[in-house]
Amino acid sequence: MVKEGYLFAAVPFVLGLSAILVGRNRDSSILFPLAGVLLLLALFILYFFRDPERVIPAVPNAVVSPADGRVVVVVDEAYNGRPGKRMSIFLAVWNVHVNRAPMAGRISKLEYRPGRFYAAMRSRASAENEQNIFHLDTATGEIVFKQIAGAIARRVVSWKSEGAVLARGERIGIVRFGSRVDVWLPHDAEILVRTGQHVAGGSSILAYWPPKGAQ
Repeated sequence: MVKEGYLFAAVPFVLGLSAILVGRNRDSSILFPLAGVLLLLALFILYFFRDPERVIPAVPNAVVSPADGRVVVVVDEAYNGRPGKRMSIFLAVWNVHVNRAPMAGRISKLEYRPGRFYAAMRSRASAENEQNIFHLDTATGEIVFKQIAGAIARRVVSWKSEGAVLARGERIGIVRFGSRVDVWLPHDAEILVRTGQHVAGGSSILAYWPPKGAQ
């Protein structure tokens, strides 16, 4: 469980209990349905902030999914003039929203970019929505991945900073209440997933990126 989940759940939980107590004292049947809604909301928030353990693959040069969700885009796309491929993963509100490092490496640059809050399913969300952009130096080279806010998720949270050394599958942050995560890889990476496929953060392998000279 992500600790901040308890804080978010505390408000509807306390209000729900208060509604039950007041309803009993005043014999008010109106407050009991309200209390039920508030307590269910508290339970949903706790469910949203769950943080299950994952088995991280030990396959050399594997790129794991940074998030739970459904692959909605696999496309050739250049990044800063470098040819490559982008994969976008859509996180529905019921998915685990803790994000993980796709490969082992060091964060050479972490950029917060304010922006809009288009629905995360829309293609323009990758370029125009609020986001955290991670540049990760790995033993094979640099990859880029993003935490992207959506129409409901309006808060991208990084638990890491520039210079941090990450293990593959290590927790790096969270996006609240429905969002999108992008992964950009150089053109010589072998993509293993397809659009429509469901993936699990830290355990599903998105691609294989062999060292230079091993292609």
